[in-house]
Amino acid sequence: MPSSSDALPTLKGEALKLRLVWLTVFRTVVTVVLLLFIGARRLSGPVAELTSADTATFAVIGGVFALTVLYALSLRGNRASPLAAYGQLLGDVVVASGLIFLTGALESPFTFTYSVAVIAAATVVGQRGALWFAAISVVAFASLGLLVQVGVLAPPSGAQTLTPARFFFVLASNAAAQLFVAVLAGQLARQVAAAGGQVRQQEAQIQKLVGLQNEIVSAMPSGLLTFNADGTVTFMNPAARAILGLPDGVQPPAVSALFPGLSRLSAEARRAELTVPTPQGQRVLGLAVTHLAAPVESTLVVFQDLTELRRAESLLQKSDHLASLGTLSAQLAHEIRNPLASMRGAAQLLADEVSASSSGVRLSGILLRESDRLAKLVDDFLRFARPPPPVLKNLDLGALVHETAELLRVDPLAQGVSLESPLAHVDGVGDAALLRQVLLNLLRNALQAARPGGRVKAWAAAAPSHGELHVWDSAGKIPPADLQRLFEPFFTTHEGGTGLGLSTAHSIVRAHGGEILVSSSPERGTEFVVMLPRSPATIAAA
Repeated sequence: MPSSSDALPTLKGEALKLRLVWLTVFRTVVTVVLLLFIGARRLSGPVAELTSADTATFAVIGGVFALTVLYALSLRGNRASPLAAYGQLLGDVVVASGLIFLTGALESPFTFTYSVAVIAAATVVGQRGALWFAAISVVAFASLGLLVQVGVLAPPSGAQTLTPARFFFVLASNAAAQLFVAVLAGQLARQVAAAGGQVRQQEAQIQKLVGLQNEIVSAMPSGLLTFNADGTVTFMNPAARAILGLPDGVQPPAVSALFPGLSRLSAEARRAELTVPTPQGQRVLGLAVTHLAAPVESTLVVFQDLTELRRAESLLQKSDHLASLGTLSAQLAHEIRNPLASMRGAAQLLADEVSASSSGVRLSGILLRESDRLAKLVDDFLRFARPPPPVLKNLDLGALVHETAELLRVDPLAQGVSLESPLAHVDGVGDAALLRQVLLNLLRNALQAARPGGRVKAWAAAAPSHGELHVWDSAGKIPPADLQRLFEPFFTTHEGGTGLGLSTAHSIVRAHGGEILVSSSPERGTEFVVMLPRSPATIAAA
């Protein structure tokens, strides 16, 4: 028995509530077993009317059921206090004493209910509490037996008094049983509590690891996606939704719709590149495909958006290619210019010497006209190969676009074409004459592509780090295979064109440290976007 200096352990919060829940379940089970046992005992004997002892016993069990319901309702309302816990355990001892008194006192077959109360105490308040309630049970049983022995209490079942030896033997055996149950139940409760603590600690550790994993997956710049055997997407991280253009909360379509051709790629190789459609347009993705076997068969796809990287590589290759062509073009132009000047001079002298009636006048005129055409072609070639350095000034890009569009409204190419040019103020830095030449080339091409009945629109826009010039037409006739060759010299899709207009525009834009992009489709039309840096230092470095 514990010393009087020991205090009962104090529990609070969720731990106490959880133990009281289990105590309520345990009490309900024990009460049902007792009810079945008493009913079976009653039916096993001769059938007779219920005695007052039987009525009182069933009343006690019914009261226990009622109290159990009240306890459960109090727990549902989150009212779990240490005082209520100790009150329930003392109530169990009182109910056990009443049941024993009604069924024979010291010779009752239900003396084990004290052990049930001790086990319940061990479950709720641990080993030390079990020893305390074992002592209370021993005192209650001894007090009950003593009152019956001296005749103060008379059990309804008519139990006989015991001899002193038998009386002390019953008390001693009951005390030993309660002490043994308290020690054993306390040890088991301690082990269960320790195991529960370890489980909770491991659960907390697992929760931390899961949280860390979720943070890592959410912070990954690469897209991560899993799908099962029938192609249903089971997981997507935020980066995957951002790359594929899927808003949060929207159920993704089947993986075959997200990644057309993925099954063929995953069968051939674990790593590949794939062009996929997204709401933002075509995206080039670098994929890594891994088949997972646990916990269920599924496939993991890790991918990165390589669109900008591939575009930069394409621009770099194009710039290198055009630089090589420019160098070659400049050399050829210089080699052609001097003989061409000599040929034109000779043709002029020949025209002055032949008589007016001679056919030589016509032939010399042809020579002069073709020489001038070739000279202009050589000048265009040199302008493409070595555009003049831009004279940088602050300018209004919006006004430049609007003025250039207004200049072309009287051009024959604009007849029957709806030409729009909304005026917007956009600050920029550049050479107005060179940029106007870029706009003239782009707008003439757009008017020629749109034809009468079509639409052309030109405008300027501001971005955080650069200004933009947009030229759009409704035709959208440029095939995808030609988009990569538009800025090559002598490549043209227009009959009679020299193929140097877009090449020269590209050279001027590059001289400004900018980029020129193009997209075309029959649904969206054709759009050229000229991106110009706003920093003079960036342009000077270019």
